[in-house]
Amino acid sequence: MGACSEDPHLCGASWLLRFTSLLLSVCSAVTQSPRARGSAVDNSRVPVPLKGIQGDSVLFRTIRNQEISLGGELEKMSWGIKTGSIYTTILRVSPGGNVPQWVNFQDKFEKRVHVLNTTTLRFDNLTLEDSGLYQAQESYTTGIDYDQYFHLTVYEPVPLPQIRATDLSLTPGWCNLTLECDLTRTREDLMVSWESKGFPRELEERPAPGPAANPWTLAVNMPLSQPSPSLSCVVSNQADQKTATLDLADICGHDAQGQTSAAHLPGILVSVAVLLLILGAGLYLCKRCGKMKNVEPRRGRVAENHI
Repeated sequence: MGACSEDPHLCGASWLLRFTSLLLSVCSAVTQSPRARGSAVDNSRVPVPLKGIQGDSVLFRTIRNQEISLGGELEKMSWGIKTGSIYTTILRVSPGGNVPQWVNFQDKFEKRVHVLNTTTLRFDNLTLEDSGLYQAQESYTTGIDYDQYFHLTVYEPVPLPQIRATDLSLTPGWCNLTLECDLTRTREDLMVSWESKGFPRELEERPAPGPAANPWTLAVNMPLSQPSPSLSCVVSNQADQKTATLDLADICGHDAQGQTSAAHLPGILVSVAVLLLILGAGLYLCKRCGKMKNVEPRRGRVAENHI
């Protein structure tokens, strides 16, 4: 009070400074606060990524914003899809009721979209055309709207792979072959990996020979002493995965602990051939001995008659 009486100009400047500060605070609060209905709150334009498989289902679930809902009740929930440059409302849901109020695209979505609760939708029988941007808008009794966004990507289901074995060769103690992960359709947008069971670690880490690595083909050098090793081809995309497994013992032979190994097959065949040769020679000698015995008595009778 004394300062203003002594210097009116200083008092006016101080009052103007306080007024300006107050005005800036109000503007800042208005800027940071939720906007009125019709100009929805947009805390983040980054959509929540959702992945689905063609023919399967996906859930759209919103996350309640405690700051926005404070002091007001959820009045309704609106769900929309981006068409062109705008979001078109599909349906609205009121709290406490699971029966939607359809606004647009009822013929397209009614049989496939189900309201599980006010803030959750289940989308069934997905198609590739369902991929796109979706919007969920919460409307509160305070007049505030809050938007959340989703980006749905629908993928084709991964076909079941098959493993084909080629270029099989056997060396002493080793089975060498090439495995190919084969599909019934194109490999585009698909990833492949190989998983092994029963292989030594040093063999798993050994790079496959050859110029350019082809992830769909795997060169294998397997010791025949390994007990029933197996390899799996895992094919996947962003939403689905299929696996094919091959027991290498079915191709290379069985393990060396009591069963036949493919590496020993040539020796076994030679042994069988020798055995068959010995048996054949024995039968031949037996028949020849029998003929000789029959000939000797006949010669004796011929000599008697001659005398």
